[in-house]
Amino acid sequence: MGKNTFFTGQPIYSQIINQIPKWLVSQTAKELNSDRYYKKFDTYNHLISILFASFKNCTSLREIEFGMSVCHQKMAHLGINYIPARSTLSEANAKRNPEVFEQIYYKLFDRFRQFLPDSRTKNKDKKLYIIDSTTVTLFQEIMGSVGRKPIDGKRKGGFKVHTLIKADEDVPMFIKIGKAANHDSTFLKYINLPPGSLLTFDKGYVDYAQYQRLTQGKIWFVTRLRTNAVWTLLKEKAVDPQYKQKGVISDKVVEIGHHHNNSIQRVKTRIVEYKDPLTKRVFTFLTNNMHLTPLRVAQIYQKRWQIELLFKRIKQNYPLQYFLGDNENAIKIQTWCSLIADLLTKVIKAGVKRNWSYSCMVSVIRQNLMEYISIFDYLNNPEKILSKYRQRVYNAREPDLFTNLN
Repeated sequence: MGKNTFFTGQPIYSQIINQIPKWLVSQTAKELNSDRYYKKFDTYNHLISILFASFKNCTSLREIEFGMSVCHQKMAHLGINYIPARSTLSEANAKRNPEVFEQIYYKLFDRFRQFLPDSRTKNKDKKLYIIDSTTVTLFQEIMGSVGRKPIDGKRKGGFKVHTLIKADEDVPMFIKIGKAANHDSTFLKYINLPPGSLLTFDKGYVDYAQYQRLTQGKIWFVTRLRTNAVWTLLKEKAVDPQYKQKGVISDKVVEIGHHHNNSIQRVKTRIVEYKDPLTKRVFTFLTNNMHLTPLRVAQIYQKRWQIELLFKRIKQNYPLQYFLGDNENAIKIQTWCSLIADLLTKVIKAGVKRNWSYSCMVSVIRQNLMEYISIFDYLNNPEKILSKYRQRVYNAREPDLFTNLN
C-alpha cells in the first residue's frame, strides 16, 4: 500500500468492527450458552453478518450473502472464515437468543461511555435523563397488534422500543423491546436512577404509584398533565414578573390522584402552566420538584425532543423498515444490532475533529465500507484523501496502447 499514512491494510468495516473486542463477544456467548448446537456460525460471525447488513443497509438475506461473499477476502482481518448461506442466517435469526446481542450492547456501552458525553452540554443538564418509546410497524401480525381491527380484517403487528437516555450522551443507556399494544407506563418500574436525577417524559407515562416511588427516591420528574387528571389544590404560588414576561402563567402545589378510590396513590406535585411566546400554545406541566423555577420546568420538558431526534436518526440510517425474518427473534436481533451500529458510529463521530452531520457521516462510511482507507484520517480530511486516491489511480493506470505508435 506504500508509505502513505492515509491508506491502511484494513478496510473501513474492519476498523469499525475492531472496536468490539472479540473476547467480549465470546465471553457473553459463553455466559448465555448461545453457541450451543452451532458448529461454524457462532455468535461472533452472526454479529458481524447483521452489522454488515446494518452498515450496508441490506434489506434481505440474499443481499447479505452476496455482499459478504464478494468482500470475503477483505474480511480476513476479522477472522471470518465462513460466509453464511441464507438458510443458515435465517435459522440463526429464528433460534439464537437475542439476549446475547442485548448484553453485548450494554457491555459496549459501558466500555465506550466515557467517550460519549458532549462537552457543549450545560452543567445543569448533566443529570438530565429522558425516556420515551417509538413504535415500529410490521407487515405481519407479529408481537401483537395495536388499535382497532381494520375493515379488511388484516391487522399489522408492531413493537415498541422503550428507551432511556442521558441528555449529554445521546445514546440509549437502557432499552426494553415489547409489543406495540403494551402501555408506556409499564416502563417506569424499570427506571432506577441516582438521587438528584432529573427525568422527563411525555404524558403517556402515567402511573401514580411510580410517581410516588420516584419522589421517595429523590428522583425529580417533569411531564405534562393529562386533561382528565384529578387533583386538589394545596397552594397557589406567586409567579415572579420576569417569568410571566417569558410565558409562565401559573404555579400551583397540588395533590394528584382520586380521593374516592383508596387503591390509587396520591402524590404531592406542582402544576406549571406555560404559554410559548412564539407559538402561543399553552402547556400544563407536572413535576414533583418544589424548588425548580417554573421557567426551568418548561425548559426541561423542551429537552425531551432530543430523544425524538435519536429515534429519527436510527430509523433513517439503519434497515428497520425491512426485517430479515418474520419472527420475534429475528426482529429483536436486528434491532439490537442496529443499536450497536449506532453506538459504534457515535464513538467514531466523537473521535473525529471535523463537524459531520450524523446522516452524512453514515452515508460516507456506507459508500466506502470496504475501501482500504484510514477512517479517522478520511473523516477528518476527506478532500486530501480523495486527492491522494485519484493520484494513485492515475499513477497505476496502464499506458495507452497508441501513445508510442509515432
